[in-house]
Amino acid sequence: MKVAIGCDHAGYPLKSHIVEALAQAGAQVKDCGSYSPDPVDFPDVAGRVAAAIRSGQADRGVMVCGTGVGAAIAANKIPGIRAAVGHDIYSAAQCVEHDDVNVLCIGAQVIGPTVAAAYVQAFLQARFSTAPEFRRRVDKLGQLEKSAALEWLTIEG
Repeated sequence: MKVAIGCDHAGYPLKSHIVEALAQAGAQVKDCGSYSPDPVDFPDVAGRVAAAIRSGQADRGVMVCGTGVGAAIAANKIPGIRAAVGHDIYSAAQCVEHDDVNVLCIGAQVIGPTVAAAYVQAFLQARFSTAPEFRRRVDKLGQLEKSAALEWLTIEG
């Protein structure tokens, strides 16, 4: 599996540990920055990770920022990207299995290297379910993504 990884300055100290965990899992790693602890805006890096996935240079991505939340918000703005914060093994796997998530976002100020490695391993091993209900729901996510007016979405339903 090819994995793009990116971080902001808050995630920089954890990124090298995650790169090592990815390599140990047999993944080919594309480093999308940041390359130093100097301040950088996470949306810029999330854009590079997303671009790697959209272009086929990566199958999945990992973003690391302070909490994982900002990285997830930024990545989810990009069509074709489904990002989730994963701070437990269950979520790191189930986000792929049920929601076909392709970017795992981790908070370097929330978890440490050993735990992050376990989450990344669970994320890489997970596969999207073939169950019709999960496929239907992910198809609806794609519809949301394409519909600027969200005309089909109502408060009642």
